[in-house]
Amino acid sequence: MPVVSAVLQTSFLGDMILTTPLIERLAAEGPVHVVATPANAGVLANHPAVAGVLVFDKRGADRGLGGLRRMAQRLRRIKADRALLAQGSSRTAALAWMAGIPERITFDTSGGRLFTTRRVPYRRDLHHAARLWQLGNAAGRDDVPPPLRPSLHPGPADHASVQALLDRAGVSAQEPLIALAPGSVWATKRWPHYAALAAELVRSIGHRGERIVVLGAAGDAPLAAAIASAALEAGGAPVVDATGQLSLLGSAALLGRCRVLVTNDSAPLHLASAMNAPTVALFGPTVPAFGFGPLAERHTVVEHNSLDCRPCHAHGPAQCPLGHFRCMRELSPAQVAGAAHALHG
Repeated sequence: MPVVSAVLQTSFLGDMILTTPLIERLAAEGPVHVVATPANAGVLANHPAVAGVLVFDKRGADRGLGGLRRMAQRLRRIKADRALLAQGSSRTAALAWMAGIPERITFDTSGGRLFTTRRVPYRRDLHHAARLWQLGNAAGRDDVPPPLRPSLHPGPADHASVQALLDRAGVSAQEPLIALAPGSVWATKRWPHYAALAAELVRSIGHRGERIVVLGAAGDAPLAAAIASAALEAGGAPVVDATGQLSLLGSAALLGRCRVLVTNDSAPLHLASAMNAPTVALFGPTVPAFGFGPLAERHTVVEHNSLDCRPCHAHGPAQCPLGHFRCMRELSPAQVAGAAHALHG
């Protein structure tokens, strides 16, 4: 008999991307329905392992006890045999309990574990994609997966939007692209030297004809403008500004077209992992040992290994606790350009 699974992942976009190996694992046993937020639901479109997506607007239309009850009724209709709480807050766990799902699995560190029937050890020594994959382990097992990479499936409309963007920018089909992703919702994760990096890239590898493309949300447009200005002043071709221009899967499709991505510890890193795009990842207040490093086959991490104050935060505080921000400020544009050049070939 097929086993119907409900995966509840209402955390950040990167977490949803890293949940896809678990979803694929469960899909081998039966249909998988995913509870997602409005912000991360779109990334699952076209995914062959996903039977359906239930959008839970926990901070908007579904806020409060009434919204939780309505969502539980919707979740109850899929008649899931088990719920896997990839985001294990008390609210998410209560949702699975209210939906009457008989088996409810989460990590032994999760806030909502009292609402669950089984707890899986939270392995801090594993990448988070592997930790999430372990939620699918049978009771009493501690199976560790082989090397994982998340998966996304941009559709024809996503690829068409990328092509339209590149056509408007005058980028030919053979023209190589270098992607920069300067934004992050966490202030101290933002490396402050992307504009200088663009100039360095123009000087060091721009003679090969690469075009720089900037990825990000609409709010990252000022960062893109600074990058574009620096590249032009250094004698480079006009930068392609994709900030706010593409869907999540459109951004993924664009990364699949790029020779290398330079990114902070943020969502584009995980998009690149899913598309297997060569990745230079910049880590400051956080460290890859937290379990959120790049998973593309070709990747490198640039970080300030000599600072005793690292890591200082699980996500990235609003300001450097010590006021110096050396972990990011002292990563030089030449160092990062050199890493991109080595990876890019």
